[in-house]
Amino acid sequence: MLVFRKPIEGVERPQMPADVVIVGGGPAGMACALRLSQLIDAHNAAHPDSQLSKENIYVLEKAREVGQHCLSGALLDPRAIAELLPDFKKDAPLDAEVTKEAVYFLTKNSRFKFPITPPFLRDHGNYVISLNKFVKWLGGKVEETGITVFTGFARSELLFEGDRVVGVRTDDKGVDKEGHPKSNFEPGYDLQAKVVILAEGPRGSLTKDLIQKFDLAKDANPQTYGVGVKELWEVPAGRMAPGEVIYTMGWPLTTKEYGGAWIYGAKDNIVSLGFVTGLDYGDPRLDPQHVLQELKKHPFVTKLLEGGKMIRYGAKAMPYGGWWAIPPVSGHGWMILGDSAGFLNSARLKGIHLAIKSGMLAAETAFEALKKDDSSAASLGEFQKKVESSWIKEELWKVRNLHQGFEHGMFAGMFHTALQIITGGRGLRNRYAATPGYMRMKRLSELPTDGGAEAHMLGPAKGDGKITFDKLTDLYHSGTKHEEDQPAHLVIHDTNVCNERCVKEYGSPCQNFCPANVYEMVDDSSQPNGKRISLNPSNCVHCKTCDIEDPYQIINWVPPEGGGGPNYDGM
Repeated sequence: MLVFRKPIEGVERPQMPADVVIVGGGPAGMACALRLSQLIDAHNAAHPDSQLSKENIYVLEKAREVGQHCLSGALLDPRAIAELLPDFKKDAPLDAEVTKEAVYFLTKNSRFKFPITPPFLRDHGNYVISLNKFVKWLGGKVEETGITVFTGFARSELLFEGDRVVGVRTDDKGVDKEGHPKSNFEPGYDLQAKVVILAEGPRGSLTKDLIQKFDLAKDANPQTYGVGVKELWEVPAGRMAPGEVIYTMGWPLTTKEYGGAWIYGAKDNIVSLGFVTGLDYGDPRLDPQHVLQELKKHPFVTKLLEGGKMIRYGAKAMPYGGWWAIPPVSGHGWMILGDSAGFLNSARLKGIHLAIKSGMLAAETAFEALKKDDSSAASLGEFQKKVESSWIKEELWKVRNLHQGFEHGMFAGMFHTALQIITGGRGLRNRYAATPGYMRMKRLSELPTDGGAEAHMLGPAKGDGKITFDKLTDLYHSGTKHEEDQPAHLVIHDTNVCNERCVKEYGSPCQNFCPANVYEMVDDSSQPNGKRISLNPSNCVHCKTCDIEDPYQIINWVPPEGGGGPNYDGM
């Protein structure tokens, strides 16, 4: 029997007063903390008799170290960081400025280069970076200001008083698999905060709870997602120049699926290689990690990687829904930033700059709230107004219908994209409807048994150990580590659905869509279909794909004990 991660009842928890609690130490959270510090410093210099303190401003980060769970391609549009830190080029960890770019359409053995790079994929002036290193650098800047960053602190729940968020409860540490305190048990803290800022990344657990509690998404399109599966390679010298950027469309996907690859040249002969698969595909047997392995079999990619070495692996979900899928981003005592809100430009495959800018705007709003001692919905509602009058909306408005235009396949999507470019993002109508990705998954009875055109992407990849790899080999290179004796952080609300229905109706797609081998169906003669679900939570790379793509929506991802998870060093 699995015991799921939740606070132990009846335990007295230390109370900790706070002015602002920022949940999540990624680019959005760190930018928010840094901008808030800048504003407080400027205020205190100008008003010696009316000082504001930074002592009660906290950043909570679930990873053991700042940046350890941060994963992206990654290309940095410098627009926001230049606003936050105008002299960022002095010491920011920038691998290379983009100097060359190309877009290819792939068939199984051939490639066709686009004669003109689409406007939204033109990257001159952007930088190839490691998001892990970039966020570590930002975190160092934050700590220099005197703001406290708590690493290894997972959040377990929001604290409410009526319709107001009044704080965050952190996780209990030292709890065994059965939910009992161990000898090293430490209760979590109740951080009583005037303002709670959620910057958890995509599909954040507290953000999800908040949206559900207040029905925030009732007037928004359902959020849709892709999952990016990434490998970092060290290749022979001269294969790819630092600052060279390649995007691909087409193979190994068919015209029914949405997605594409990136290949970025970094310094020291490092190449970032990844594939984003839209989590709205039809065949439950499709495996996104397998998709990446198939891409590497293409002669164009194989030639780049031959003689090289894969050194890191990871996966992360990305919010694709666009402007119409963004819920209200502020309320009584709270704000939502970055990927948690859905601030990502899927046309450009970029969200870091939007995360940073949203963090800066939230900081400006929180600063005014602290000055007035007013964190009401009206006061924090200024964040919503700031977003809507900023270049965040200006950028996302132009691609507001992009992903929805691909709901009926690649050819329809290309038509809608062209029309949207001409009409400034409108297309055939101002707001395209959207369908949650998991609802597009078909039952096995509706699909050809041999897999049809998708056969090469279905089921687990085997790998040759040189260019292609099976899932467990890739997982090893993610550096994932969890405390084994702790409650499961993957909550399946009804395992009977897995054992009795899903195995028969969908073929247990969790085994395929999870890029880390967390889910397995093992033989069990006591079950009606001879199989039962078995979890390996210690494999989890925190991508949230299971929470998103489960066709029955009975899997809930929550943070494990703080400090556990992948180690995306250099990713």
